[in-house]
Amino acid sequence: MASNVFYNGIIRKLVVGFGSIFDNITLVRTNSDGTENQRIDVPIIFAGKEKYIARLMGDPDLDKKVQIVLPRMSFDILGMSYDASRKQQTTIKNYAPTATDPTSAKAQYVPVPYDFDFELYIYVRSIEDGAQIVEHILPYFTPEYTIKLNLVPSMNITREIPIRLNSVKYENQYEGDRESATRMVIYTLDFTVKGYVFGPTATTGIIRESITNILNLALLNEPTVKFNMANTGFGVYKTGEFVYQGLSFDLATATAKVVAYSNTTNVLEVNQLGGDFKSNTMVIGFDSNAEFVLNSFLVPPPLMVKIDATITPNTANINTPHTVTVNIKEQ
Repeated sequence: MASNVFYNGIIRKLVVGFGSIFDNITLVRTNSDGTENQRIDVPIIFAGKEKYIARLMGDPDLDKKVQIVLPRMSFDILGMSYDASRKQQTTIKNYAPTATDPTSAKAQYVPVPYDFDFELYIYVRSIEDGAQIVEHILPYFTPEYTIKLNLVPSMNITREIPIRLNSVKYENQYEGDRESATRMVIYTLDFTVKGYVFGPTATTGIIRESITNILNLALLNEPTVKFNMANTGFGVYKTGEFVYQGLSFDLATATAKVVAYSNTTNVLEVNQLGGDFKSNTMVIGFDSNAEFVLNSFLVPPPLMVKIDATITPNTANINTPHTVTVNIKEQ
């Protein structure tokens, strides 16, 4: 795992996406007669509350007043946790065309769902300023607000990300004694971002032909299929294990369950067949790792229907139009 270097920048995109929601809030101050007195675009930065308060209050000459620098906003990411309620089937993959090789495609497993905890801090001089900014935000969260992010551009993966508002807290902080006219009102808004974390991408081939066999269910679990195996190979197939043909068990073109195996007669007896076993092709044991070439069928499988789906034209790739030719043959 450590040697497989990749970085999708998902957490950074979630941070930027969250902050962009609040980067265009304008505060309007009015006179006693209701006319506009001042219009302020409220700035926002990525910073924790304690550090940002220290920055606002800090002054080596001890003559800066907080009201000069307010209003301000900051936000911070506090943590993340796995969300099992949004888990998808882990064997599902997303696919996208490769830029340089039209005969292959890029593949990436579905993401892992994580909840990201954010807090937004609003620093104002007066309660009225804070109430106005908070009322700019609350109507959009009912309790969720959804943004759309291009999370993995190379895979063309764009997701809608719900952001849930959990709570709003209020506090007063004074610079000096309680009678001082200088104070800072702080609102803290707690959010949960329903995000995802994506793994690495890999290059995979394009399937140009698919063969599906429909077997006789009445005979499917009977030990009626016998393979005549070559006498050259290694290992011993285990009773009850699965055997397969293909690059791996996950990418197998055919599978079956071992009923019995004789290393003296080289006969492999199986049932629960899936896919299309081919002669002159290696049959591999999933548990035993035994490997022998299938010479022929001593007892053929109880095949009822064979469905052969082929891409047309056979030179088609993921970027070109194509059709699928299907041949159905009843036995």
